[in-house]
Amino acid sequence: MNKILLIIQREYLSRVKKRSFLIMTIVGPILLSAIGILPAYFASMPEPDRTLMVLDQADILDMDRGTERITLKYLGPPANYTIDEAKEQFMLTEDYALVYIPTGSGWDPDFISKNIVIYGKEEVSLGIKSFVEDLIRSKIEDLKLRNQGVDPEVIAQVRTVVRVKSINIEESGAEEESIVEGKMVIGFIFAFFMYFFIFIFGSQVMNGVMEEKSNRVVEVIVSSVRPFQLMMGKILGSGLVGLTQFLIWIVLSFVIYTAFTGIFLADKMEAIQTIAEQSAGTENIEQLQNDGLSSALSFLDSLNVPLLIGSFIFYFLAGFFLYASMFAAIGSAVENQADAQQFLFPVTIPIILSIVIAMKVAEDPNGPLGFWFSMIPFTSPIVMVTRISFGVPYWQLGLSMALLILGFIGTTWVASRIYRVGILMYGKKITWGELWKWMKYGG
Repeated sequence: MNKILLIIQREYLSRVKKRSFLIMTIVGPILLSAIGILPAYFASMPEPDRTLMVLDQADILDMDRGTERITLKYLGPPANYTIDEAKEQFMLTEDYALVYIPTGSGWDPDFISKNIVIYGKEEVSLGIKSFVEDLIRSKIEDLKLRNQGVDPEVIAQVRTVVRVKSINIEESGAEEESIVEGKMVIGFIFAFFMYFFIFIFGSQVMNGVMEEKSNRVVEVIVSSVRPFQLMMGKILGSGLVGLTQFLIWIVLSFVIYTAFTGIFLADKMEAIQTIAEQSAGTENIEQLQNDGLSSALSFLDSLNVPLLIGSFIFYFLAGFFLYASMFAAIGSAVENQADAQQFLFPVTIPIILSIVIAMKVAEDPNGPLGFWFSMIPFTSPIVMVTRISFGVPYWQLGLSMALLILGFIGTTWVASRIYRVGILMYGKKITWGELWKWMKYGG
């Protein structure tokens, strides 16, 4: 046991002192924070002003002038222009695009809606295209309603937004509101982190074994310790490195995100607040804020945060140990990355499959798909952390953890039989048949 502890200490200290570890520890939180910050920052950036030239031969838009950012400039009277003449006029201006609305024989809205064209001097942005589509669609719908003797304002008044609350009834009869969307986000975040760390640090274990094997350092080490002790020390040491980096990332990401949003997005949030107050009224805004705060507090109360964090750490470590043992076995059997590829694919299939299944499980966390794949040791680290935020029966969580521990013990036993032979094997092309023979060796 003392030898394993020494190997864990050596593996941990040698990795955390590497320049690559320090760089990734600093760069990682910046990248994680950017994932949350940049979409909000880009969304808050104002759209550039655009002028669209319009040839409205069908007289659909009724001289609508557009919006504050998008101005519609009409060629008229439309009957005096052909589309070719409109294109020539358009190329002489600085206008962003030319919108052509043709008319069919008589007035055929179906023909019009299918033959509208936007001409641009460069690729027309998706936002402009969506604006034109939405504007013309609303105009045609209004005209169709009026032709049928229906007032469009009546239709607008009867349109109703429906919001459904999800309430969970416990066995005791207590009721608890469930915000499914927030739990889906938490599940996806947990699953992504699990996938990322298992794959990255598992690969590091394999590369470290191959490096020591190619440098013949392992020949000196195994003269003092057993191959199994060496493998376990490397796996446990790398797992602690991954956990250390993960905890540092969480703390630094929170600090960076809080500082950035407080400094750079505060003025933008104030501008959004002002616009909202002008359009909805101060009383309505205060009511919306209270509702939002109440929903956020209710959502946090519905989460068992200690269980979430504890379960994530357990599945991270156990899942990492399970896959790291297989990565270590592969690293001991080969001498370079090219030879490792044929063995890596079967090992990575369950990890990739877990991410695919997690997307479906988030929609139905208590369905049979989520249950069974959260019990299989090779998929449970990712699938179960996706389910936990939704609330998992304790017997299912305990069974999944027990099976994962058994899975880790089983893969470690198999990997150790490959490791003890492969770590001292040089100059031989390894096949699956050869690995099978190593597993059956006695001793």
